[in-house]
Amino acid sequence: MRDKAPAYLAGAAAATSTVSIAASQILLGAAVLALLLDPKKLRWPPVTLPLLLFMGWTLVSLAFSPEPRVGLAQVKKFYEYLMLFAVFSAIRTLREVRWVMYGILAGATLSAAWALVQFAGIYRTNAVLFYHVYSNGSRATGFMSHWMTFSGITMMALMVAGALILFDRRSGVLLGAVGVMGAGLLVSFQRTMWAGTALGGMWMLWSRKRWLVALVPVAGAVVLAASPLLRERVMSVFQPQLNIVDSTAHRAALRATGWEMIKAHPLVGVGPEMVSRKFVEYAPPSVPSPVPTEWSIGHLHNVYYQYAAERGVPALLAMLGFLGRALFDFWMARRANWMMPAAIACLLAVTVAGVAEHNLNDSEPLGVLLSIIACGYVARDAHTS
Repeated sequence: MRDKAPAYLAGAAAATSTVSIAASQILLGAAVLALLLDPKKLRWPPVTLPLLLFMGWTLVSLAFSPEPRVGLAQVKKFYEYLMLFAVFSAIRTLREVRWVMYGILAGATLSAAWALVQFAGIYRTNAVLFYHVYSNGSRATGFMSHWMTFSGITMMALMVAGALILFDRRSGVLLGAVGVMGAGLLVSFQRTMWAGTALGGMWMLWSRKRWLVALVPVAGAVVLAASPLLRERVMSVFQPQLNIVDSTAHRAALRATGWEMIKAHPLVGVGPEMVSRKFVEYAPPSVPSPVPTEWSIGHLHNVYYQYAAERGVPALLAMLGFLGRALFDFWMARRANWMMPAAIACLLAVTVAGVAEHNLNDSEPLGVLLSIIACGYVARDAHTS
């Protein structure tokens, strides 16, 4: 039992990332402690170097920041990166990988079910002005504190469930979970996560049977035809709705300001957690002045602009190296077992969603992604060993 303690604790830490950050981080700490008591179990995943470079350059950026104490929150987030090392060190077999993924799917499904209950409650309370109220912030969040965090986790869980169904014939029972999570993702109103899910899903369908890809636009058309709310949400990309934040103009302004920060400080950025504090200073003439009060400027809603503007281009390159190395490794072993397409689809979905969201900044989806990458390497090595 003691020998299995690290695996139980690391697996539980990964699974509870979908329901409670406090529980997940407590379990993660316990897993790391259990591994330290048996150092022979410690292993370094192949993506260790680019991740350490990213963390190291974050510290360099912090040293040059005009307000270093403000950026300490990003240093504290280094703790979450222990998930990669804990899961990779403690989980050793494809069977254990399967149970970790089942745990993530169970938590994500329950969270999505609760989001549907929340959605129904919000609709009953605000039926007349529902679209206005819901689009401007009163959205379903599942067990998370924000709809973006919830939708990011649900997106990745859907990729894992899809891979199990398509590439592991024993997992047809997950169809019900996919239905619940899919509905939960739709009511999140998070269009970027819809796009990431569509890309990752289409890649898996193409890999399994290419003709299945044709079902994606058909299913999308059916859903939009059946739901005026979702149809209006999609159309808002091209035609902003009255009294609703124009997210297209908002994100364009964020990118323009981020670009000015990058040009001014290409090596170390403006400092961790300093984007919001420096936004007005770097905003170009194309950005309205004063900045509209309804615009969120806490971050740049684009993970690539965010890391480059906040910590410098070297930090962005290190993170791209981390994600790119994992994607390359899993692609080279893509026919090994069901976990390879699951990991590839997750990485594709996350990188696409990152174009319009800072989706790697929240500990919960970050923990899930790191767990999936770690399990991907375990599954790859289990196949080749």
